Amino acid sequence: MTKALFVVSAADRWTLRDGAVHPSGYWGEELAVPHKIFTRAGWEITIATPGGKAPTLDRLSMSRTAGRPSKLREVARYLDSIQTELDSPRTLEDIDPDEFDVVFYPGGHGPMEDLAYDPVSGALLTRVLHSGKPLALLCHAPAAAFAAKNQDGSWPFTGYRMTGLSNLEEKFNSFGRKAIWLLEDRLRESGADYVKARLPLRPFIVVDRNLYTGQNPASSERLADRLVNDLTPQPR
Repeated sequence: MTKALFVVSAADRWTLRDGAVHPSGYWGEELAVPHKIFTRAGWEITIATPGGKAPTLDRLSMSRTAGRPSKLREVARYLDSIQTELDSPRTLEDIDPDEFDVVFYPGGHGPMEDLAYDPVSGALLTRVLHSGKPLALLCHAPAAAFAAKNQDGSWPFTGYRMTGLSNLEEKFNSFGRKAIWLLEDRLRESGADYVKARLPLRPFIVVDRNLYTGQNPASSERLADRLVNDLTPQPR
């Protein structure tokens, strides 16, 4: 059985450039859709957060601006069905990544607040990236990569082709214009080969070696399906 680790932000806020605190957390679709697809594929899923704190759902991800009402209802129902898992995650500090076949980071603004600076998550990302096992980062989750570093202090993701929420997509939110830093800018500055879709808010994924990235919430299904397809043994 394929074992998947979901590393989820424990943050419930995003601190902006002017010091204002915006309520945040994980994005509903980005956790629910891949979790559902992996479960349907027969995978065993473990959820872990920094400190083992129950993650906070970003309420904005369930608002009318986040998607079609039918889609939001589907996401809400699925999150309700796995609430026990969400309420009792494993402590990230106790996780051995060698126990898992794939590691998946859903986004939301939460990772911009905690995982981007978390040395435990950074060490896990470095180890998994170098292991060759599939590592997937969705939407804002590539922010977690900034905490990763090699033994010589260099950035493990340098030169990797990857995507993540674009500057334009971030600025569609009025509070996004107050960000201390923007993900697209910082990925480029750090040495990633950042790419994005021609049109914003459209599904777009990138695979470079064992690194899988998705640009935005709309990419959740495509990213999860690609992982399942790549990890499913093909008949000879």
